Amino acid sequence: MMTKVIKILGTGCPKCQSMTGVVKDVVSANNIDATIEKVEDIMEIMKFNVIITPALVIDDVITIKGRVPSKDEVLALLN
Repeated sequence: MMTKVIKILGTGCPKCQSMTGVVKDVVSANNIDATIEKVEDIMEIMKFNVIITPALVIDDVITIKGRVPSKDEVLALLN
């Protein structure tokens, strides 16, 4: 099984930190093989064409933007 590449786009705002926490919890609780990368550089975030953060990118696909997802939602996206 391939390692998933998860990127959390956000400049470190509270919502971005919440999303990071949710994603890390889901990955560790479910033993998901994934690398989690925080992208805080605004120029990098712009490359994804994301205007509102936080955004969740899984294997280079933007899955959620502008809100903090639930753990169930993240788990569904990773399965």
